[in-house]
Amino acid sequence: MTAPRFPQVVFNADGLVPAIVQEAGTKEVLMLAWMDEEALRRTLTEGRVTYWSRSRGEYWRKGDTSGHTQVLISASYDCDGDTVLLQVEQTGAACHTGTHTCFDERELRIENAE
Repeated sequence: MTAPRFPQVVFNADGLVPAIVQEAGTKEVLMLAWMDEEALRRTLTEGRVTYWSRSRGEYWRKGDTSGHTQVLISASYDCDGDTVLLQVEQTGAACHTGTHTCFDERELRIENAE
């Protein structure tokens, strides 16, 4: 068995780690996606962000079909090593709905149960 390329990162039982994506200039959180070791390797070596699609079971690179690219500025991991933070230069929309961020106007509230 080969040694892991990223011993600092704790991948879950499915071999994935959540990646929080942040606009490098504004620090705005754009989206959350999943990466396996190969997606993380591709991202760090190629400079274009690559993810693992859990639903399609394949790699996808942001912007290959939409033109809305993410160029990696920096990558880091949290104190537990179980989440990565990608700071990117975002061109166009980050969200598949066409908005700049996946977190537009969706404030979570407790509903009154009466």
